[in-house]
Amino acid sequence: MDLQKIATIMKQLIIIRHGKSTWDLPVRDYDRVLTQRGIDDAHLIGKALRKIDLIPDAIWSSTAARALQTAIIVTEYVDYNFKNLKLNRDLYTFDSNDLLKIIATCDDNLNSLIIFSHNHGITDLVNQLGSTKFDNVPTSGVVAIDFDSNSWSALLKGTTKFHLFPKQIK
Repeated sequence: MDLQKIATIMKQLIIIRHGKSTWDLPVRDYDRVLTQRGIDDAHLIGKALRKIDLIPDAIWSSTAARALQTAIIVTEYVDYNFKNLKLNRDLYTFDSNDLLKIIATCDDNLNSLIIFSHNHGITDLVNQLGSTKFDNVPTSGVVAIDFDSNSWSALLKGTTKFHLFPKQIK
């Protein structure tokens, strides 16, 4: 019996790209809000996640308007106390290495983490960490990766458990 394997606690990272946002308003990139399609897709993804009984230990979101709106909508559907949603301005990044550094700060007592962030960082991160390659994680796209690790700061290659893209479930 491999006692090291028994002692390992699996971590699950669920990465969600913000919903479709508008370019039509004269605002900073940070302040862009969801389009109606973005709102509808966020509800669609939230309902799909509820069907698989996803119970995250933590949910973190970029503070950019479009990511926060997506997080608020999706969090309505999963078994999670909304008041515990953690906002992190550093998740407003487009770099996978920045995302990995932020994820590494997660408390090791937590086994499942959802993050809401931005592309290209998300696509690069899931391709770096997961077992399935994606040309692009679309808006409102979800990718879940499991890791045989007991530490968020020591994540290596994981196994892509599932992905949900709005076009798949429309």
